[in-house]
Amino acid sequence: MQPFLVGVAGGTGSGKTTVARKIAGAVPAEMVAILEHDSYYLDRPDLTYEDRCQLNFDHPDALESSLLLHHVRELKRGRAVEIPMYDFKIHRRSPYTRRVEPTTIIVVEGILIFSDPELRAELDLKLFVDTDADIRVLRRVRRDMEHRGRSFEAVREQYYSTVRPMHLQFVEPSKRWADVIIPEGGDNHVALDLIVAKIQSVLASRGRI
Repeated sequence: MQPFLVGVAGGTGSGKTTVARKIAGAVPAEMVAILEHDSYYLDRPDLTYEDRCQLNFDHPDALESSLLLHHVRELKRGRAVEIPMYDFKIHRRSPYTRRVEPTTIIVVEGILIFSDPELRAELDLKLFVDTDADIRVLRRVRRDMEHRGRSFEAVREQYYSTVRPMHLQFVEPSKRWADVIIPEGGDNHVALDLIVAKIQSVLASRGRI
């Protein structure tokens, strides 16, 4: 029986990860896996660290979406996959991978997952987390400074040069492909309850709960 795939998209800092984790937390752990598009950033060993810092990480070309698509299809065929691990402090892929086994529910999360038609077609339920820009910016600043070792100046420069333009060009227009738009992300308990009920109904229909 093929897995049920849930896509969670939205702008940077919108609360996608929170939504993905709440969905995952509502079902038995052995029945769900999360694939993060961020894990698939291209490795650029040919560039210096300074040059890698200047890359546009918010453009679809920065990600190896073809590998994510391959992994999604392999999981749907019942085959385990090795997910890349990305080090955001040095902008390089780690030599290690994370093994993911086929599960009943697979959650795919990332800002650009609805921008790829082939990847979008593999998703059974598409969710777009829609959060106000000022909240998203503050979350982005906090994350990058506290967890990725960036300075405020570097975060600000990246936001104006790539994050905001790419959001307007790619992320915001992809909202049209969503089945459900979730205002305020993880704080929207009514929407999350409805989505969790849908996931649980899928499990029940397959005799898993």
